[in-house]
Amino acid sequence: MIVRTRRDTRFFLLAGIATSALGCAVPAAAQDAVTAGQSPEADGQTARDGADDVILVTGSIRGSLINATEAKRRAINVVDVATADSVGRFPDVTTADALARLPGVAVQLDQGQARYIQVRGAPNRWTSVSIDGLPQTGVDEGGSERAYRFDAVPAVLLQQLVVNKSLTPDITAEAITALVDLQTFSPLDDARPGFGAAGDLGYGFMSLGDGEQRQASLRVSWTDDTIGIALGGSHYRRDQVTDNREADYDAAGAPIDIDIRNYELQRENNGLFGAFEVRASEDLRLFARGFYTEFTDRELRNAYEIELADAGAVGTRGALTGSLDNVSITTNFNDGRYANENIILATGFDYANPDGLTVSGQFGYTRTENTTDLPLVQSSIGGISVDYDRSADPRFPVVDLFRTVPAQTGFARGERLDAIPIDEQDALRTILIPIVQGVVSDAYSGRLDLAKEWDRFTFSAGLYATAREIEGNNIGIGGIVPLATIGFDPNAYATTRPWETQFPVGVGIDYVDNVALNADLQAGLAAAGIDPADFVLPSSLYAQEERIYAGYVMGRYEDGPLLVNAGVRLEQYEIDNAGTVLAGGGAVPLETAQDFLDIFPSVNLRYEASDNLVLRLGGQRGVSRPAYAAIRVGASISDTGATIAGGNPFLTPEYTWGLDASAEYYFSTNGIASVGVFNRWVEDVLYQSQQVVGSDLYDSGGIDRSGYLLGSSFNGESGSLYGVEFNIQTQFDFLPGALSGFGVQGNLTLLGGDFEAVDAATGQLATFQFQGLSDTVFNASLFYEYAGLSARVAYQRRSDFLDTLGGFGAGEFRDGFENLDITLRYALNANFTLFADLANLTDETYVAFQGTPATPSEVERIGERYLFGIRFNF
Repeated sequence: MIVRTRRDTRFFLLAGIATSALGCAVPAAAQDAVTAGQSPEADGQTARDGADDVILVTGSIRGSLINATEAKRRAINVVDVATADSVGRFPDVTTADALARLPGVAVQLDQGQARYIQVRGAPNRWTSVSIDGLPQTGVDEGGSERAYRFDAVPAVLLQQLVVNKSLTPDITAEAITALVDLQTFSPLDDARPGFGAAGDLGYGFMSLGDGEQRQASLRVSWTDDTIGIALGGSHYRRDQVTDNREADYDAAGAPIDIDIRNYELQRENNGLFGAFEVRASEDLRLFARGFYTEFTDRELRNAYEIELADAGAVGTRGALTGSLDNVSITTNFNDGRYANENIILATGFDYANPDGLTVSGQFGYTRTENTTDLPLVQSSIGGISVDYDRSADPRFPVVDLFRTVPAQTGFARGERLDAIPIDEQDALRTILIPIVQGVVSDAYSGRLDLAKEWDRFTFSAGLYATAREIEGNNIGIGGIVPLATIGFDPNAYATTRPWETQFPVGVGIDYVDNVALNADLQAGLAAAGIDPADFVLPSSLYAQEERIYAGYVMGRYEDGPLLVNAGVRLEQYEIDNAGTVLAGGGAVPLETAQDFLDIFPSVNLRYEASDNLVLRLGGQRGVSRPAYAAIRVGASISDTGATIAGGNPFLTPEYTWGLDASAEYYFSTNGIASVGVFNRWVEDVLYQSQQVVGSDLYDSGGIDRSGYLLGSSFNGESGSLYGVEFNIQTQFDFLPGALSGFGVQGNLTLLGGDFEAVDAATGQLATFQFQGLSDTVFNASLFYEYAGLSARVAYQRRSDFLDTLGGFGAGEFRDGFENLDITLRYALNANFTLFADLANLTDETYVAFQGTPATPSEVERIGERYLFGIRFNF
C-alpha cells in the first residue's frame, strides 16, 4: 500500500494564515416565496406576510433561525426553509449539500459529491424543482432521470430554499413527496438602499491526493426606491483523488473479478447571476432575472480488472481467498469529461393594489445541456498468477501477483511482481470503447396568477403552460475501434508516479499519463477519419416534444386561529416521441404520442391552537412522469432470441394520494420543536423488469413481435411510503452571558414503505423496496455564536438504501454513511469575517453491495476537505 499525504502540515499552515480577498455572496436580501403562503425572506433583511408583519433580522445564526422558523410558521402548507445565511454557515458547495440539512432530506453522492436529493426516502424522481416559481426538469445521465441535478447549481447564487412537502393548487402537481423552490436574490427587497457588495475568497486542500480546493464569489447590487440591479458570480473547484474498488460475484459469493480503480478528478462549478427590477408605481413591479450555471468534471481513469474467472485460469477461487494461474488483467484508461450547463431566463411583473387584488405574470426560458465524453482505452496484460485475500475485510481485497510460466503439466509460478506491469499491455488487442452521450432540453414556460381578497376569504386562480423539446441519447455503444489499426500503443504512456491511495492493495501501481494518451488518441483518430460520435447506437437516440397546460382555482379562508386552503389543479400533458428501432439488420424510424388529462385536488388546514402551538393537516393528489430515456421508442430487436431491449413508450405516470399532519411548537424567543407524519399511496410504480410486449408497435417486415420479451421499465402495482419526522432547532439565549451563544439544530426521520409488481422470474406479484429508501435519516448540529465567534459541528447519517432497481427488483444496495463537518467564523468587524470549513472529517468510506455486505460491489473514499478564507459585506 502507498499512502502519500501531507495533510497535517498543510492543515496547520493554512489554518494559521486563513487568507483574504474577494468573493461571494451570502446574500443579504430576499424575495417573495412562491409557496401558497408568504414565506419570510432570507436572513439579512425585512420579510413580510401581508403588509404589516415584520420579522426581526440580526444577520446571525439566531437571525437566520428566526427567519426560517417564521417562514415555516406562516406558510399555508407543510414546508421547510433554509435561508441564505444558514447556507453560508455550512461547508455546502452545492444546493444538494444545503438541502440535506433540512428534515427528511437525504443526498445521493457521486464520488463523494452530493448530486441528487431524496425527500422522505422516496426515489429522487418524486421530488420536483422550480426556480422562482417556474418548474424545471432534469435530463441527467442521458435523460434516464427527470430528477434535478443539484450539483450544477452553486448554493451561493440562491437567496432561500423552500421545500414544499404538501402541495397547493398554484404549484405543479408533478411532485409526489416535495417541490423544492430555489429562490434568487431580489435587489428591490434589499433593506439597504444604495450600493452593496458581498463576497468571499477561499483556498484549501483535499487530504487524499493533496489536491487544491478553491472558491470565490462576488455579488454587487444597487437600489433606490425605484430601480434595483444585482450582478453576481461564483466559482468553486477541487482537484480530487477517488479511491475505488469494484467486484462481481458468482452465485456462491466468490469474486468473478477484482477491479482496482483510481480516479484523478478536477470538478468545477461556475455560476453567473443578474437581476433588474423596476418599481413602476406603488402597485406595479417589473423584473428580469437570469443565471447561468455549469458543472464540469474531468476524469482521469486508471482501472485494472483482475479476471479471476478467465476461461484459461486454473487453481482455486473461493469466497474469501483464492490462488489462480494464467489470469489476465484488463486495463481501462481515459481522459473523460462530463458537463452540465443551465441557462435560465425569466421576466415578469407583480401587481398589488390596496383593494386586495394581486396579479403576477412570468415568462421564462430554460436550456439544459448534459454531455458525457469517455474515450475508454481498453487493453490487457496476460500471463499473470494471483493470490487474493478478502478475509480481513471483504471491501479491501489484497492481491499478490506473480508471473505465470509454462510447466510440463500446465503452469508454474515465476517471479513475484512488486507492481502491475502497466508497460506490458497487448497493443494488438487494444481497443477504444467510445462512450458519447448528450441531451439538450429547451423549454419555454409561462404562468399568470391572480388573487382577490375579501375580508376573511381570498380567491386565487391561474394558468400555466410549458413547451419543451428534448433531443439526445442515452449511453448506447454501437461498436469499438481496434487501435492497432492506427498504430496506437498504450505502453508508451506508463509512468513511474505511484498511485495516491489509502486502500490496501498488496501490489504497487503507477499512473499512466492519461492526458498525453488521450491527446495522441484523438490525433490518431482524426488522421484516420474516425469520429467516435459515429459509434452511438442509433436505438439510443430520441427526440421528444413535451407540452403541459394547467389551470387552477383555489380558495383560502381565515377565521381567527383557523386557516383553510383548498382547490383543484387541472393538467393536460402531451408528449410526441420519435426514435429508431434496430431490427433485422436495418434501422426503422418509429413515432408514438401520448396525452393525459388529470385533476389534482388539495387541501391544507392550519390551526394555531395557542400562541406557540400550530397544528397542520394536508391532503393532495400528485404525479411523477417517466424519464425521457425510459419512455423513448428506440429499441434493439433480436428475432432469434425473441427479445427487445430499449425504452418503453407505453409507460404511464405514477399517481399518488398523500396525507400530511404535523404539530409545531414555537419557542417564545426563537426556534421550534415539531413532529410530522405522512403517507403517500402510489399507483403504477415504475420499476425495471422484462415483460411481453403485448402490442404491434414493433411489428415490421411481416414479423409479429407482440409476444417478444421487452427488457425495460414498466408500471408496477400500488405501494405506500410513510414516515415520521422529528425536528428541533433553537438557540439557548435564556442562559446568562456567554452561555447564551449555544444552540442546537437536529432532525430525525423514520421511514418505511414498499410496492407490488410482477416478478419476471415467477410471473407472480411480489413486494419490492423503493429505490432510495433509507429507513433512518438523521441530522444534528451544535452551534455557538457570541461576540463575533461563530462555530458549528454538524453530523449527518442515513441508513442503507437501494440505489438501482434491477430486473427482478433486486439491485445494488448502498451501505449507510455518515458525515461530520465543522465550520468556524470570526467577525473581524462589521464588514470582514474569517472562515474555516472542515468537511467529511469521518473520512467516510462509501460502499455498495450485491445482496449482502459480504459481497461489496463498489467501495469509494475521497478523504477530508479543508477550506479557509475571508468573507466581506458592504
